[in-house]
Amino acid sequence: MSRRVCVIGGGSSGLTSIKSCLDEGLEPTCFESSDDIGGLWRFKENPEADRASIYHSVIINTSKEMMCFSDFPIPAHFPNYMHNSLIMDYFRMYAEHFQLTKHIRFQIRVLQVKPRPDFSRSGQWDVETENKKGEKEKHIFDAVMICIGHHCHPNLPLHDFPGIDKFKGQYFHSRDYKTAEEWRGKRVVVIGIGNSGGDIAVELSRVTKQVFLSTRRGAWILNRVGQQGVPMDFQLNRRVVKMAQSVLPFGLVCRLGENKINQRFNHSLYSLQPKHRLFSQHPTVNDELPNRILSGTVQVKPNIRRLQGSSIEFDDGTVEDNIDLVVFATGYNFSFPFLPSNMLPVSGNKANLYKYMFPPGLERPTLVVIGLVQPLGAIMPISEMQARWATRVFKGTSLSRATRPPKHNPTKPHCFLTQLHTIQVDYIDYMDQIAYQVGARPSLLRLLLRDPGVWLCVLLGPCTPYQYRLRGPGQWDGARQAILTTWDRMAGALKTRPSDIPEPKQRSLPLTLTVGAAALALGYYWNIHNHPSLLIALDPTTWQDKIKPYLPVLW
Repeated sequence: MSRRVCVIGGGSSGLTSIKSCLDEGLEPTCFESSDDIGGLWRFKENPEADRASIYHSVIINTSKEMMCFSDFPIPAHFPNYMHNSLIMDYFRMYAEHFQLTKHIRFQIRVLQVKPRPDFSRSGQWDVETENKKGEKEKHIFDAVMICIGHHCHPNLPLHDFPGIDKFKGQYFHSRDYKTAEEWRGKRVVVIGIGNSGGDIAVELSRVTKQVFLSTRRGAWILNRVGQQGVPMDFQLNRRVVKMAQSVLPFGLVCRLGENKINQRFNHSLYSLQPKHRLFSQHPTVNDELPNRILSGTVQVKPNIRRLQGSSIEFDDGTVEDNIDLVVFATGYNFSFPFLPSNMLPVSGNKANLYKYMFPPGLERPTLVVIGLVQPLGAIMPISEMQARWATRVFKGTSLSRATRPPKHNPTKPHCFLTQLHTIQVDYIDYMDQIAYQVGARPSLLRLLLRDPGVWLCVLLGPCTPYQYRLRGPGQWDGARQAILTTWDRMAGALKTRPSDIPEPKQRSLPLTLTVGAAALALGYYWNIHNHPSLLIALDPTTWQDKIKPYLPVLW
């Protein structure tokens, strides 16, 4: 008999978990408390209690090639950075293509998940649910996948803002913000300079009289648009970049990145210079904030000291009067209210999970949390990789160390942690770790010897999700072609007007060969470091002729 798996939540993590169950021959049943799929990305005018909510204008800050599921590319004509409505369209295409919706029971809330009395032998779970009529039902499942995300419970630290209880204006969390129009001509303070705080401050500044952006620590601001108009994450999330960062001193890597970012605008001059280094904490992605600061419609302020009536005093002693609205863009807290309180306690927005997935110490690794990470990049490919590993653990075809004694996830060196960054991971490093467990991590050595063209794309190009379908369980026949045509799909969404102007000439062959040689040397060092036997096994004469045809076309 196939093993029955309970999937809690029908957002992006829930959808890919259902598909992973089906791929492994498991029987998934997904309980979704709302009436539709999409989770965070489904816009609703009126937020529902304990559910994620976005504002109308939200556009994702990772490009489509980096955020798609690994065996289902986003259509080429979709824009590189998609509006939330297009993300929903993609989810519906994905669900329809793999026939996922029939496994989802909508408007069903999970009340309780607890191990059965014979859990040490069976690994099974008792799950109690409730429908919209209040009717309760009990189920038995062989495994449980928790896919509820981490944007459900707004973090509203009112105790840190003396006088807020007597504030004459309005205040609310960013989750309750929908459009700017109702605040036309008003004076607004936005607290927090994460992605939501920056976006809301910019949008409000188009119609308000003045926006003040309050931040304790400042932030590094990245553009969606990188060099030559290429999506920024095409340049940041590359294996060759990560290799360089691993061998260079941390301070030097930060200095190089900070100097590059400051060439766009000087963060100190714009009162945004943070107290942390560039790679110590996730930066904020915002294309318009510098322009708004330059035009004066947004003023950057330090932390709030107190509120008095309709006035706000900041830590630098300045006071702004007649404030109509305060928006708290102060992040979210997560919890698992349906689990026994001692099974997965959350303290300071931290949960003890092996690889951010498995509660350690369980006698049977049949409970997993999917998508409880915050990468510099999209969550969808990470959730998919986690689900691929978890379902193989459930099936017994992949091992998990989650049954070992509790052990916290290692903190990234030099990482500047706050309560909002307790689940921060590095995209490529983390994807490779989980892919190794699955047996799907791309082998640079194998690609170098057997498919030099793809090897160059994997090493020098963006680390797209397709790389994790080249080999191992779940291998996809279309992965190679998807990798080779990544740049075509990126460019296809931009070339919407015929032009007689010739394309810029490619860079010279010597420069291309130089960069290619540097990449070869770095890749060689990387593989030697991890595979000492390569010193004997690797004969350059067996692949040098194969590699030459691909070098000129990279630039």
